[in-house]
Amino acid sequence: MTKKTKIRRMTSAETNSTANMAISDGTSGEVVADRGGMDAFTFGDPESVLDRRTLLDTVMQVYRNDRWYEPPISRDGLARSFNASPHHSSAILLKRNIVVSELRATPYLASAVAERAIQDFLVFGECYLLKIVNRFGGLVRLDYLPAKYMRRGVTPGVFWYVPGGAPEVEYPAGAVVQIMQPDINQEIYGSPEYLSAIQSALLNEAATLFRRRYYLNGSHAGYILYATGDIDERDTTKLRAALRASKGPGNFRNLFVHAPAGKEGSLKIIPVAEQGAKDVFLEIKNATRDDVLAAHRVPPQLLGIVPAQGSAFGNPRDATGMFWMLEIIPLLSRFLRINEEVGALAVQPRQAIEDMPMQLLTASAA
Repeated sequence: MTKKTKIRRMTSAETNSTANMAISDGTSGEVVADRGGMDAFTFGDPESVLDRRTLLDTVMQVYRNDRWYEPPISRDGLARSFNASPHHSSAILLKRNIVVSELRATPYLASAVAERAIQDFLVFGECYLLKIVNRFGGLVRLDYLPAKYMRRGVTPGVFWYVPGGAPEVEYPAGAVVQIMQPDINQEIYGSPEYLSAIQSALLNEAATLFRRRYYLNGSHAGYILYATGDIDERDTTKLRAALRASKGPGNFRNLFVHAPAGKEGSLKIIPVAEQGAKDVFLEIKNATRDDVLAAHRVPPQLLGIVPAQGSAFGNPRDATGMFWMLEIIPLLSRFLRINEEVGALAVQPRQAIEDMPMQLLTASAA
C-alpha cells in the first residue's frame, strides 16, 4: 500500500527563497537559469529617483581622484541620449538656433564657438571656454572646449581636458571659463534641465526600435501552427520549408496548403503575443513626447508637431512670444555671465535684453 503524498501550500518565505534561486541580483537584462532549468530575466536599468543611490548623494557629492572631480552624471550617457528621441534633440537644437541668431559675433567670441558652447550648455548643463590672452594678460579671444571631456580640478581654478584615449591636458587656474546650470546636490558641475525626462526619451526610442524590429521580423506577431490528423512526414517538411521562406524580406506572403485527406480543424494557427504586437505604440510615443516637451518647455507647434484631430495648439505667434520671454531671454542672460568672467564684452545680443519683452508683447498684439 502506497503512502499518500501530503500537499501543502508554500509559505511566503519559501516562495521568496524559490524566487531568489531563479532571479539574481546580477547584471540587468541578463538571462539567469535556476537549477530546474527555468529561465528568468532580471530587469534593473530603469531606476526610480528614490533608490539606494540617494544615499550616495548625501554622503559623497562627486567622486574625486588626486587631480580632478568626476561628474555625477555620465557625460557619455548624456551625449548618447541626445539622439534618443526626435523631440528631445529638436527642442535642444531649436533653443540653440534661436540663441545663436540673437548673438552678434565679437572680436572675442566667434559665432561658431558660441554655437558649440550653447549646444554643450543645453546638452550637458554647462559649457567651457578657454581664455587666450596676450603677454600682458589682456583677452585676445575665447576658444571652445568640449564639455564632454572637461573635468574640474581638485586645485581651485584648475581644469583638466580628459579625452580618454589621449593624454590629459591641465589648464592653469583662471584659464578656463565655466558656465553651468545649478545642481541641488553639488556645486562642481552643471546639470541639464531635462534630466527628469531622460527615461521618457529612452522609452520613446525603445518603442520605435521595437516597432522597427517588429516589421523586420517578417512574420510580425509570432504564432503556433498546430497540426493534427494524418499528415505525411514529407508534407510536414515541405510545410516547414514554406513557412521559413515566408519570413524575412518577403513577408506578407500567402501560403497555400492542400491536404486531400485532411479534416476541418486539422491545421490551426494560434497567435502568440499578438496583443503585444498590436501594442499601444502611438500612446507610448505621444505620452513620452509630452514628457520631453514639458521638460524642455517648448511649445509643440514650434517643433512641427501636428495637433490631434479635433484639437488645436492655439496662435503660434502667442506661443512663440511666451516661449521667447520665458526661455530664450533667461538663456541669453546666463551667457552674459561670460562677460563678467572675462572682463570684456565677449557676448553681445543683437538687441538689449531689457527691450525684448516689450517688443514681443507688441508683436503678439499686432
